Parts: sequence; C-alpha cells; structure tokens
Amino acid sequence: MEELEEVIREASVCKKCKLSESRTNVVFGEGSTKAKTFLIGEAPGFNEDKEGKPFVGQAGKILNETLLKIAGFERSEVYITNVVKCRPPNNREPTQEEIEACFPYLDFQIKFVKPKLIVTLGNVATSTIFSRFNLKPKPISQIHGQSFSINSLLYGSLRIVPTYHPATALYNPKVSEIMKKDWKMIGEILRSIK
Repeated sequence: MEELEEVIREASVCKKCKLSESRTNVVFGEGSTKAKTFLIGEAPGFNEDKEGKPFVGQAGKILNETLLKIAGFERSEVYITNVVKCRPPNNREPTQEEIEACFPYLDFQIKFVKPKLIVTLGNVATSTIFSRFNLKPKPISQIHGQSFSINSLLYGSLRIVPTYHPATALYNPKVSEIMKKDWKMIGEILRSIK
C-alpha cells in the first residue's frame, strides 16, 4: 500500500499537462485494491473535481444506484478511476496529449489492482484501453457489451467489456435500456471468471 500512497501523492501535485492549471482536486480513483472488476471512465466532471472522488455526480448516481446493482456489485467491491485524473475545462474530452501524460497513473493502477475484468465506460476509455492492447478501436455503439479476452505480460489474463458512459443515460433514454442489458451481462461474465 505504501507504493500506492506514494503514486497518489505524486499525482496530487502532477503538472504533466495543462489540466493541472484549472483543477480543484486530482481524482485518482477509489475502491477495493483487491477488486476483480476495474471501471475506467473518461475524466472527472464538476462534482468529481470538487470532491476529489470519481463518479459522484449525476452519472455516478446512475452507476452506483442502478448499473452496479444490476451487475450484482457494491461500489466498495470494484475499483473506479478515469483515463485522466483532472477535469478538462467545460467537461470537454481530454486531448491525446493529456491522455498520454496521465496514462502512467492508469497503467500503475491496473498493475496494482490486477483485475480480472476491465469495464470501459464510453469511447475515450475504450479507445485508450484498446490501443494499449493493440485492439482496433471501434465506436461504442458497435462493441458495447462484447467481451474481449486478453493475455498480457504486463497485466496477466483479463477480460475487457466496453459499455456506454453512464452520463449517456442522462440525455439518451434509449441507451439507458441497452446499458442495463450490458451490466446484467457484465455481472454474469464476472461470476464466470475463476
């Protein structure tokens, strides 16, 4: 745990990209460091930046109160983080430069937690993780709910399941039903993994 605390301290004063200039808090991630399931979002939003915790705003409410429950998880059983740890201005998507600057933190988190299942939330998280594993990125609408098996020297054997970002349900009710089906399947996949 000392190693994790050291990396969190390093991230808390990080100035590797311009996002450090406008952040209130670095949102490193939280949850069980022994979690089998590892959730990756895009970036902190307004509430996350204010509180320093991932997924505490409206999208977090959907994730915590609906989607995790459908999968049969408690928030305390999973590890949750984002591709970038600081809020982009006006909630814009992070740039490739910002993603690259922040990736060593995400890389460390995955290696430290050693999950069996990574759930990518939205296009940014999915394309970031897919490119890491040399998988061809595709739009989330084409690959949501599919399971990809990975054997990696760095991360071991794991599955990746892309799905929509919970914020999508706030402005697209049709996607909400699709997401519920995805999360039911995510729960089944995890239960099938030894």
